[in-house]
Amino acid sequence: MGKRKRLVADARKEANKTTYFAKLNNCPTSPRKMNQVADLVRGMDVYKALSVLKFNTREASGRLGKLLKSAIANYEAKTGARPDDDTLFVKTIVVDSGFQLKRLRTAPQGRGYRIKKRSNHVTLVLDTKKLDKK
Repeated sequence: MGKRKRLVADARKEANKTTYFAKLNNCPTSPRKMNQVADLVRGMDVYKALSVLKFNTREASGRLGKLLKSAIANYEAKTGARPDDDTLFVKTIVVDSGFQLKRLRTAPQGRGYRIKKRSNHVTLVLDTKKLDKK
């Protein structure tokens, strides 16, 4: 690795030490379905988002709830403190498309239809609220 790349990599690692995030790779849900669930909790407080995901009937909400719990655990590990009720919130949720499994479905008259089984990558970033003292 060159010197310039090493400097950029070190700067990124230092920034990640103060960022509280969790990643879910190769989740076997389509990105559109996962993004609809992610829109529900984007910008919410963490515990309110957990309760919304717990009572949502979508299959993707269980996976996103588990990811949110992992991000909270990462916050606790990095800071050594338990988050208060109103201090921690979901800053960003990014849903990217992952790999696609391409399958064939039998069709009439000797043909075959294509099926794309999609997957996604989810990155969830938490942040603390800055309380202004006046």
